[in-house]
Amino acid sequence: MSIPLLCNTSLIQSSMSTVLRPPSSPLRHHHGGRWHHRHHLLPSSPFFLPLKPLSLSPSIFLYTPYSSSSTSPQQLLLDSQETQVDFDNWDPISASGVAESFNFDDSFDSVELKKFETPAVEVRELEDIPDQWRRARLAWLCKELPAHTTPTMVRILNAQKKWIRQEDGTFVAVHCMRIRENEAAFRVYKWMMQQHWFRFDFSLATKLADYLGKERKHLKCREIFDDIINQGRVPCESTFHILIIAYLSSSGPSVLDEACNIYNRMVHLGGYKPRLNLHNSLFKALLGKASSESKHFLKQAEFIYQNLTSSGLEIHRDIFGGLIWLHSYQDVVFMERIAALRAEMWSRGIKESKEVLVSVLRACSKDGNVEEAERTWSKLLSIDGSPPSQAFVYRMEVYAKIGEPTKSLKVFRRMQEQLGSTSVAAYHKIIKVLSKHQKLDLADSIMSEFINSGMKQLVPSFIDLMRMYSVAGLHEKLESTFLRYREVCHPNLTVFNIYLDSLVNTGNLSLAEEIFHEMRGNVAIGVDSRACNSILRGYMTSGEYVKAVKIYNLMRQKKYYVEIESSLMERLDYVLSLREKVVEEPIRLKLTPEQREVLTGLLLGGVQIRSDGERRLHAIHYEFNEESRIHSIFKRHIHDEFHKWLGSHDTMVDSTADIPNSLTTISHSYFTFYADQFWPNGRPCIPKLIHRWLSPRVLAYWYMYGGYRTSSSDILLRVKGSSEGVVSILKALKAKSLDCRVKKRGRVFWIGFLGDNATFFWKVVEPFILNELKELLKAGGDSNGSLETQCINFDSGSETDEKNSESSDADTS
Repeated sequence: MSIPLLCNTSLIQSSMSTVLRPPSSPLRHHHGGRWHHRHHLLPSSPFFLPLKPLSLSPSIFLYTPYSSSSTSPQQLLLDSQETQVDFDNWDPISASGVAESFNFDDSFDSVELKKFETPAVEVRELEDIPDQWRRARLAWLCKELPAHTTPTMVRILNAQKKWIRQEDGTFVAVHCMRIRENEAAFRVYKWMMQQHWFRFDFSLATKLADYLGKERKHLKCREIFDDIINQGRVPCESTFHILIIAYLSSSGPSVLDEACNIYNRMVHLGGYKPRLNLHNSLFKALLGKASSESKHFLKQAEFIYQNLTSSGLEIHRDIFGGLIWLHSYQDVVFMERIAALRAEMWSRGIKESKEVLVSVLRACSKDGNVEEAERTWSKLLSIDGSPPSQAFVYRMEVYAKIGEPTKSLKVFRRMQEQLGSTSVAAYHKIIKVLSKHQKLDLADSIMSEFINSGMKQLVPSFIDLMRMYSVAGLHEKLESTFLRYREVCHPNLTVFNIYLDSLVNTGNLSLAEEIFHEMRGNVAIGVDSRACNSILRGYMTSGEYVKAVKIYNLMRQKKYYVEIESSLMERLDYVLSLREKVVEEPIRLKLTPEQREVLTGLLLGGVQIRSDGERRLHAIHYEFNEESRIHSIFKRHIHDEFHKWLGSHDTMVDSTADIPNSLTTISHSYFTFYADQFWPNGRPCIPKLIHRWLSPRVLAYWYMYGGYRTSSSDILLRVKGSSEGVVSILKALKAKSLDCRVKKRGRVFWIGFLGDNATFFWKVVEPFILNELKELLKAGGDSNGSLETQCINFDSGSETDEKNSESSDADTS
C-alpha cells in the first residue's frame, strides 16, 4: 500500500549473527494501525533496534543559512603587517580601514514555515510482505547496514543479490531515512542503481535528496539531484530549495556559484517561483564576501531582484541598498541604474540609509560627478553629523578626478578635525592624489605624518612617492625614500624595481647590480621580467656584454620577454651571433641530492603525487595557502628550486605575486620511486624506510611546508599515513634524541615537540630553514604571523605516545 515516507515507524528486531544466515521470523505485530512489540522483547534485548528521535513532518522549515567554515592550521599563518601583493593594481579606497562587505539589517532575515508538497514513497509494510524469510532478512538488513562502513555494507548487500529486489531495497532505504541514517540510505540507493532490476523511483530519489540536503551534505544531495535530471524529470521545488540552502551553508571555493546555478535552473527549468526567504538568503550570500569578489555577482543579484519584482513579493530595503552597493564597486559605474534604484526606493517610501549614501559617494568618486557627490554629502551630514571615514576618502577621489588636489587635501584635513583620527585608506588616497599631481613637498610631509602615526600598510604610499620622484627625475629624493622604506617595511618587489630602474637610468650600474643580486637571493623579493630587463638594459648600455648574455640566458630559462630599446636589442643580437655555435645535448632532468631531501620533506608535509592510469608517469603537485605569509615566501623558493621541473604555465611568471598557489611538475618517470614509496594506490603513505631518510634538511622542509608553531612556542608537524609509519618516525626521532608526542585527529597525525624539545628540534633544523622564515618559525621567538590556533591536547583522546607507540591502527590516509 502507499504510505508517506515519514509516518510513524516500528522497531525492527533481529536474531541474526552472520551475513549468510539471517533470521527466519519477523519480530513484531501490527494491530489497529499501530505497531506493538512482543511483550517479551525489552529494550535491553540484544536484538532490540532503537529509533533515533525524528520529526515526522514532511516539511522543511526555511531559514537564512550562515557559513561556519572552520579555520585550518595553515590559515593562521597570517602576516600582521604587509604581505606580498600586487601594488600596481592596489586600490587605496579598498584598503584596510574601509568596510568591504555590505551590512544587512537584522530584519532582513526571515523564517517561513509553509510546508512543501512532496510525493509519497510507495513502500509496503513489513507485515504485508508475504514470505516470512524475506521479512526476517529485511529486518536483519535494517538493523545491520547502518552500523557498517561503505565497503562492508556493499559486501553485505552483494551477498543478498540472489533474492533482493527493487521493493526490498526501497524498504531498507526508507527505514534508514526514518531513523535518520541518511548516509546509509544513500549507500543503499547507490547500490540499487547498479543492479539490473533497478527502476528509477522519483519519490524515493526526492525524499533522499531532501534528507541529505537538510543535513548539509550538498555533494550527495547534488548527485541525486543530477540523477533526477538525467532521468528526464524535473526535481521538486523542495529539492531545489534544500540544495541551494545546503550549498549556502557549506564552505568551499565554488559553492556560491553552484547555488546560483541551481537557483537559475529552479526558475528556468522548473518554472518555480522561489520563496521570499530563499531570494533573501541567496542575495545575502552574494554580498557576504569582500567587494572584490561580490562585484562579479552583479548580474545574479539583478536577476534575484527581477524575480522578486515579477513575483510580487515584498522587497526589503537592503535589496535596494545591496544592489547600489554592488553597482558602486563595478569598474565602470552605471549611474543611470543607480538613479533608477534610488527612485524606486523613493516611490516605495524607503528612506536612504547611511550605507546607501556612502555607496552613491563611491560611485560618484569613480564617475567624477562632483555635483551629485556634494548633494549626497549634504544628505549624509543630515543623517549623521560624523560620517564614516570612507565617505571622506570618496570625496577626495571626486576632486582628484577633476584635477583639484588642493580640495582633496582640504577634505583630508577636515576629516582629521571632524573625526579626530585618520584611516589608513585616507592616507593612501591623499598621498596617491598629491603624488600624481606632483605636489612634492605636500606628499612628503603627509608621508612623514603617516609613518609617525605608527600605522601599517605603508608600502602603497612609498610606491606612489617613489614613482613621483622618478617622474620628476629626482634620484636623490627617490633613494632617500627607498632607504627610509627599508627601515620600516618588509621587502617588496615593486619598490625594489622602482629603485633598480632609477639606478640604471642614472648609470649607477655597480649599485644596481648589487640590488639585483640582493633581490635574486632573497625569496621574499625575487626577480621578475621588469627587473631582468632593467639590469639587461644597464649591462648593454655600459658595454658589459658577458654579463648581459648571462642575464639573457636567465630570462630565456624563466621564459621572460626581452623588452629593451630597439638599438640595444640589435646590439644584443649581434653579441649573441658572435658566440661560438655549440650543439647542445638534450638536457636530462635529474634531481640533485639536496632536491631529493627537499622533496622527501615536502611529501611528509602533504605534497601530493598525481599518476597516470598505468602509474608509469608521475607529477608532483604543490598546494600553498594564499593566506599564509610563510607560504607566500616559501612558494617562491620552491618555484626556483624546481623551476626546470615545472610545467610551462607555472614557469611563465614575473613576480612572487604572480606565482600560483598550486604548482605541478611535468609528468616524469623519475618520480616513480617517490610515488611507490609515498603514494601507493593513489593515497598518502609513510614509507617503511622513512627512518633512514629523516635528515635535518628533510625535517626542516617538512616543518616549513606542513608544520606550525603554537602560541606557546611548541612545534607541530602534520603527517598522513598509517600508525605503523608514525611509529617508525617516532623511533627515528628518538634515535636522534628528539623527544615528541603524537596525537591522532581523524586521518591526520600531529607530532608535537613541546617545551625544551621544541628548542632542541629548532637547533637541528635551523641551518636549513630559509632566512626569511626563521623569525616566523623559531621556537620561542616572536609569534607574529605563524600561530597555530588549533588546540592539540596531547594528554587526551586518540593519543599515540612513546608508552603506547607499539600499537597498530588501520591506515588513516
